[in-house]
Amino acid sequence: MIYRFRIVLDSMDDVFRDIEIKADDNLEDLHNAIVQAFEFEGNEMAAFYLSDDDWNQGEEIVLFDMSEGRNYVRIMNETSIDTVVSKSKTKLIYVYDFLDMWTFYVELAEITTSEPGRNYPNLMYSQGIMPQNPPEKNFESEEEEDEWDDDEGFGFDDFDDFDFDQWN
Repeated sequence: MIYRFRIVLDSMDDVFRDIEIKADDNLEDLHNAIVQAFEFEGNEMAAFYLSDDDWNQGEEIVLFDMSEGRNYVRIMNETSIDTVVSKSKTKLIYVYDFLDMWTFYVELAEITTSEPGRNYPNLMYSQGIMPQNPPEKNFESEEEEDEWDDDEGFGFDDFDDFDFDQWN
């Protein structure tokens, strides 16, 4: 079986790639196909996240296990694509480079059969030009910053004039 994915950059622009890959390939193979399709160097950490239909981030599947055995983590090269994506579970979130946070929405568009003579993974279609820098992310909570108060009655604005020694 061949899975056809649409991988969309989380941005205001229409930047996406359509990739075909064997269903029994692993997530590291899909990671490598995405890296090539979006012309990244491939030297940064990355992870897939399981997602529901509303794109809520779920379980993380990492490129390398850096937990030093403290926690169980799923690893891309040990996770077959068809074990995390199916007709009923079609969405993943992919993050490349944890400093810049290039974020992509990965959605299974079609399940088909392989074509004789075609090599997989296969970049089927490319739309849009990658920006030089990742799209801005808004990581602020819904609460206003100046509404925050700690137990001693200090708010964020009260710390503007503190130097390093006053923080410690």
